[in-house]
Amino acid sequence: MPGDVFSPLRAERGRGVLEGAAIGAALAVLAAYLGELRGTVPLLLLLLLGGGVAGAFAPSRRVLRGGAGVLAAVFAACLLTPVLRAPLAALTLSQPPVRADAIVVLGSGVQCGTGTLDPHSLARLVRGLELWRAGYAPQLTVSEQSDLLGPASCPRLSDLQRAQIRALYPQGGPEVLTLRRVTTTRDEAARIRDLARERGWRRVLVVTSPSHSRRATRLVAAGGVEAVSVPAGEVEFDLTLPSPHDRLAALRTLLYEALSRVKAALGGTPER
Repeated sequence: MPGDVFSPLRAERGRGVLEGAAIGAALAVLAAYLGELRGTVPLLLLLLLGGGVAGAFAPSRRVLRGGAGVLAAVFAACLLTPVLRAPLAALTLSQPPVRADAIVVLGSGVQCGTGTLDPHSLARLVRGLELWRAGYAPQLTVSEQSDLLGPASCPRLSDLQRAQIRALYPQGGPEVLTLRRVTTTRDEAARIRDLARERGWRRVLVVTSPSHSRRATRLVAAGGVEAVSVPAGEVEFDLTLPSPHDRLAALRTLLYEALSRVKAALGGTPER
């Protein structure tokens, strides 16, 4: 009977769809955790549905299985060994602090629900204030995120940082300047360039996370001001990568930096 002939084929296709959807779901989890992409819901649905469709056909199913196997091998190497130490070191630029005209505290993130600084933002601000207290520069910059970053109800990063500084130093704190409506590090570098020309700055100390420090310092220096990298401490993982947890967090950071470079090569994010 025709139905008997096609039943095994339909069963195999059904299993393939489930297998492909499972692989797509696993990729969606990785994309959500590792990619830090905006608009993740459409992307996650696309990966889930795309995996199911690919699993329905034998040629694409074989490609899907092969790709999943290669990805699993790469992740196993990253999680079970400290192989990521060298790439992390290549991203980091740490220099001794010197006297400068200003301390540039580059922006990170805000926890919108609680209206607080995320750990990276807090660590960068603390490092910047340490440099100011040590007398390396009289001025400090903070960044105000543009409307492209987060919901409109999210508090401004610069406002939270200014409030933190006022709480610590009600009187006699540093002079704080705000880099307005920035979306990317390239935007921040452009604002620093303009301030340097306006105020006659010759040298600034760049404070950011270690894995962001080499790229950020290069962008600031491209604006014609001497940039000295004095990164804050890493708050997400131990830089020696002793555990799988540290290695997974490091992998996330490395992929974020790689995506940032790809985005910059494609033209970056438009300012608003």
